[in-house]
Amino acid sequence: MSQFNVLMLSSSKVGNGGYLSDAKPSILTHLNGLTDVTFIPYAGVSVTYDDYTQAVADALPMLNIKGIHTFEQPQEALASSNAILVGGGNTFALLDMLYKTALLAPLQQRLAQGLPYIGWSAGSNICGATLRTTNDMPIVEPPSFNALGVVPFQLNPHYTDFVAPGHNGETRQQRIQEFTQLNPTTPVVGIQEGSALLLKGQTLTLEGNLPAFVFLADKKTQIEQGADLSHLLA
Repeated sequence: MSQFNVLMLSSSKVGNGGYLSDAKPSILTHLNGLTDVTFIPYAGVSVTYDDYTQAVADALPMLNIKGIHTFEQPQEALASSNAILVGGGNTFALLDMLYKTALLAPLQQRLAQGLPYIGWSAGSNICGATLRTTNDMPIVEPPSFNALGVVPFQLNPHYTDFVAPGHNGETRQQRIQEFTQLNPTTPVVGIQEGSALLLKGQTLTLEGNLPAFVFLADKKTQIEQGADLSHLLA
């Protein structure tokens, strides 16, 4: 049986807070004393991988963070890693690089064995079954939309019900409901900024101070913080 140890944060920032400042307590708790961490910066598009890794290191100075892009053999770096961080950015770019570096399957295997994993935004999105409910534009075309599949449902980080005055495009809810219209048996979990999903073994809970929303077929269900969502793993 898989021994997942995965924290899926909706975002790196909450409101006007600093980069990873709100997430830092959850990150450190999840690492449980581990300090040597490998960072996967492949979602970064408007920032270099070096600069992205440095920004995360600056936000988490108590950790020894190394970017996986600095290793000649990324698979060997993954095999020896004590914990993995995966940042946000463009989900398609992230998944495309995981395929190009042949890291997707080994990462799936190590996560099933209990390797601590923390992702935010795109780094959380790839924990779902596929990328089909990401908010990002497909600026590159990965070999497949199939992602890590840590959870068997779809994720939508940064979920919001906010609609700008005068906006005539589809809302986030409408976009997700287009997916559930065509995939009525696949849940989509929308997690708001400041919230996270925590997977420990076969137990899935909603962390943070805000509710999440589960879309299934034509239904939208609000889930309160602290709720047990383990039934969605079936």
